[in-house]
Amino acid sequence: MVPRTGLTGAAGDAAPRGNAKCACSHWGAGGKGIVSSAGEDAILPTTLITNATIWDATGTAPFAGALLVEGNRIRSVTASATGPLPQADQIVDGTGKTLMPGLTEGHAHISFGDAASTEDLISPSPEAHTLITARMAGVLLDQGFTSCYGASAAKLKLDVAVRDAVDAGHIPGPRIRAGSTEITVTGGMGDESKLHNPRIGISCIVDGPEEMRKAVRLAIREGCDNIKLDVSGDPFYPGSPAHVTPMSFEEVKMAVDTAHAFGRKVNAHSRSIEGTKHCIRAGVDGLFHVEYADEEMLDMLEEARDRIVIAPSIGLFHSMIHYGEPWIPRAVAEAMGIPALIEQSVTTHTALRKRGIRHLIGGDYGLAWNRQGTNARDIKLLMDYYGYDAAGALACATRNGGQAMRDEGDLGTLTPGALADMLLVDGDPLADVTILQDKNRLAMVMKDGAIHNIASGLCAPAASDQRRVA
Repeated sequence: MVPRTGLTGAAGDAAPRGNAKCACSHWGAGGKGIVSSAGEDAILPTTLITNATIWDATGTAPFAGALLVEGNRIRSVTASATGPLPQADQIVDGTGKTLMPGLTEGHAHISFGDAASTEDLISPSPEAHTLITARMAGVLLDQGFTSCYGASAAKLKLDVAVRDAVDAGHIPGPRIRAGSTEITVTGGMGDESKLHNPRIGISCIVDGPEEMRKAVRLAIREGCDNIKLDVSGDPFYPGSPAHVTPMSFEEVKMAVDTAHAFGRKVNAHSRSIEGTKHCIRAGVDGLFHVEYADEEMLDMLEEARDRIVIAPSIGLFHSMIHYGEPWIPRAVAEAMGIPALIEQSVTTHTALRKRGIRHLIGGDYGLAWNRQGTNARDIKLLMDYYGYDAAGALACATRNGGQAMRDEGDLGTLTPGALADMLLVDGDPLADVTILQDKNRLAMVMKDGAIHNIASGLCAPAASDQRRVA
């Protein structure tokens, strides 16, 4: 959302990557970890993290303990008083630090390179835009975001190309569910054209179920994991304001049926009541925004809470009010109705929190006033605007995000068998969630069992009597 002026995704298992020696392989040192190719009987590299306070995102209170990573999965989680530590190839000392799951950006626009206008997203060549997208992926991983749930890409294959490069180990980045371009309808949000001035924007324009079927199939053929629909209007488009619903139920249903037939997910921009009801009835997997509501809509969402995730995306509006200058003057934001939409968002999402809806963090980051890398700000915003406590907001950023990324339920918690995406934080994020906004407080970032970044002196090779024997 920006002003009109001024073959498997990373959701699947990557090859096991780790580090059998204490090179503590990470991208800052130019390493990629070790990829095992010796077959089922290969000895996978192991990392033991000791002396940490573990917050596992399962609802259990934090506890002192140790965690063993084998290959790209968590092998064991042990409380300090329960016995001897397991053997490992390398040891990370977590003394005075909190070990927690990696963060998931739940409304990811990784191709948005801090754009000030839609033109900034249209004008770069595909080649230049791929480099921008790759750079943004690296920024997010540095900030502790080990997963990105793709909302939409500014060009069709940007997310796909970067996802594939990350999965291949060529560039650093999070797990990525690659988003399609936005699919909208004539006159809807994202339609930048006029009869006298046809334009190729950042959206695919369709009209009717058959055109929708073809657009979804095309995006899937090109490798997208997530399909993005613009169901409602938006305050950035005066001809299609936030409370209207340009996309028909039949169009939404066709998108969902087509994507689900290929095993892909569908997410929808929906601010309007009718738009959200269309999405719930059609079987959409994820919703973005959802400000306007009535009691029937709230009841429908509560009934569907086990299959739908919602990213309120409050970061966008918060940033417009507090950091919009000079791109969006406060008077312009007020004229767009942003304060009233914030009030609607607070009312709706506070009610949804109480009804057990699975919220995600992610607030349309990647804009000049809402920059990539500041995404962890959303954790505190969920507390400030919707009444979450710290543990609840952190669960939205970790466990709920992992569930959105993978239906297998093996991402977003620190439990045996889960994928080894985690952060070692200097301090206690349950006492102060804002420390996650400071990458210097991230003593270690691990994704898929490989250490991406680690503070000096924390990692050491295991002593000879602590190493495993093949």
